[in-house]
Amino acid sequence: MSTISVQLSLYPLRQPHLGPAISQVLEIFRARGLDVTSGAMSTIIVGEADALFDALKASFQSAAAVGDVVMVASISNCCPVCRADPPDGRTIKS
Repeated sequence: MSTISVQLSLYPLRQPHLGPAISQVLEIFRARGLDVTSGAMSTIIVGEADALFDALKASFQSAAAVGDVVMVASISNCCPVCRADPPDGRTIKS
């Protein structure tokens, strides 16, 4: 598979401190060499599809081991990655 991107939000529930679960998840993506850009409400992760899907599974399992959690992910094969030759001939820019 090719490069994909994920917009990810993690919501630790009923935990006294939110930061540790979130930091732990972000470190899993970084340790796999994926590009991680954190924002105020979500994080964008870009990388090779197999590595990213493996990291999604590992990160959810890691967060769930700490306590209750909700993870929301939007997965794209075209955003924010720029593809010069999409199937319909248009140029897609990030």
